Amino acid sequence: MTDTQPLSQLKDTLGPKGYSDAADDMQPWLTDWRGRYTGRAAAMVSPASTAEVAALVKIASQYCLSLVPQGGNSGMVAGATPDLSGRQLILSMRRMNAIESIDADSGIVRCQAGVILQNLHDAVAKNGRRFPLTLGGKGSATIGGLISTNAGGTQVLRHGTMRQMVAGIEAVLPDGSIFDGMSPLKKDNRGYDLKHLLIGAEGTIGIVTRAVLQTTSALIDRCVIWVGVDSPETAYRLLQFMQARARGRIEGFEILPDRALNSVLRHIVGTRAPLTSAHQWHVLIELVQDDSAQEECAELASQLLAEAFEAGLANDAALSANEAQAEAFWKIRDSIAEAERAEGPALQHDISVPVAEMARFISQESPVIEAKYPGTKIVAFGHLGDGNIHFHVKAPLSIAASDWYAGDGLAITAHVYDRVMAYGGSLSAEHGIGQAKIAEFARLCDPARMTALRAIKAAFDPHGIMNPGKLVPLA
Repeated sequence: MTDTQPLSQLKDTLGPKGYSDAADDMQPWLTDWRGRYTGRAAAMVSPASTAEVAALVKIASQYCLSLVPQGGNSGMVAGATPDLSGRQLILSMRRMNAIESIDADSGIVRCQAGVILQNLHDAVAKNGRRFPLTLGGKGSATIGGLISTNAGGTQVLRHGTMRQMVAGIEAVLPDGSIFDGMSPLKKDNRGYDLKHLLIGAEGTIGIVTRAVLQTTSALIDRCVIWVGVDSPETAYRLLQFMQARARGRIEGFEILPDRALNSVLRHIVGTRAPLTSAHQWHVLIELVQDDSAQEECAELASQLLAEAFEAGLANDAALSANEAQAEAFWKIRDSIAEAERAEGPALQHDISVPVAEMARFISQESPVIEAKYPGTKIVAFGHLGDGNIHFHVKAPLSIAASDWYAGDGLAITAHVYDRVMAYGGSLSAEHGIGQAKIAEFARLCDPARMTALRAIKAAFDPHGIMNPGKLVPLA
C-alpha cells in the first residue's frame, strides 16, 4: 500500500463531487468559526448518501485514516477542525441536505444530517408545525452537528436540548456498519440506548447521517419583552416571578449586560436600543401562545409587567408591538457573539451552574477576574432560565491576541472552570468539548466519568479514527 492508495479508493468511490484534495476547496473549512484553530487535511470527502458514508468509513477503517465530521462549521469549540498533521480527512455532510418527509399530524420529520436549521424551520412552518430549537447560527448549523453537540439555544427553558427533540437516528459506526435507529418508538428496552450515546458524542463514535425529529404546534402568537434591571440577582427574582405566574408560557429568558448591548449597537447594522434609558443589565423574555384557549400574549405580558414593576423587579420595559419588533429584539441577543468577534480577542466559557446560583456566580466572580487581570472585561450573557451563561473574558486593549491566549488566557480559563466546579457546575453547557476544552476537561473530569468515556470510545472505535483529539482525552 502507498500513501495515495486509500485516497485513490475514496476518489473512485465518491466521484468528483464527493472528493477533493484541492487546497482552494478545503481552505474555507480548515479554520473554526471563532478563528482560534486552523488545521490541515489530506482531502475533503462529501458523501451524498448513507451508503457513501458507509463505504468511505470502511476504507478509512481499513487504512486507519482519521475522519473529522463537519456540518456547518459553526461550532464554538473547534470540534470540526482537523489537526495540523495534514493526514486527516474532513468528512463534510453538507451534500446530505434532504428533508425526506414531514408528517403534520404526528409532527414527525425525517431528514438527512446536512439539513440547515433555518431551512428546517421554514419547511415545517409551511406544514403548520414548528421545530423549537433556535440559535444565532441557525443559517449555517446543520441537524447532524446539532445532534452531535446536543445543542441548546434560547428555547431550552420550555423544550429542552436537542436530545429531547430527537426521536430517531441513523448513523454509520467506525467499522462502516449502519445503525438504524430511525423508528420513533416511545418505548424500547433493548439494552444500552445507542441513540442517546450518539447524541452529544461529537462524532467520536459514529457519523450521524439521518434523523427523526419531533416538532410542535405552530405558535398562534408571541410577545417579546425587553426589561432593564439593576443586577443579575434582580433578573433571577424576575425569573422566579415569571415562572410562578406563567411557567407554561415562557419560552425564553435571557440576560445580557449593557456592555454586550453596546457592542451589538456598534457593530451590527440595523440594531437599536430597545429602551431609551440606560441600564446595567437587560432581560429578554418571550411569552408564547399555542392554544386558542390561552390568554393573549400581549395582555398577559402587560399584566405581568405591571406586577413586576410594583414588586420592584423592573426599572423599564418595552413590549414587542409586532413580529418585526420581536425579531429586532432577538437580533440583538443573537448577534452578541458576532459583535464580540468584531471587537477583538476574548475567551469564551460556555458554563452552567445550578439556576439558583448563576446570579451569584456572575456578580461575585466577575470582579475577581477583572481585578486580578487588569484591563480584562467580563461579558456574561445567555440562558439564565436554564443556568447556562456564556461567561466571556475580553482581552485588554492593544494586546497581542496570541500572546494573551497562551499566557494570561490559560490562567483565566483555569480560574473560571475551577470556580464553576466549586459551584457544582459544568465547563460545557451546550457547545461541547471539541479540542478547545479538552485539556481542561481532562484536568477537571471526575475519574469515573473519564473511565467510562474512554471505555465507550475504545469499544466503538478501537482504531481511533473518529474525530480523534476531540471530547475524549487520551489516557
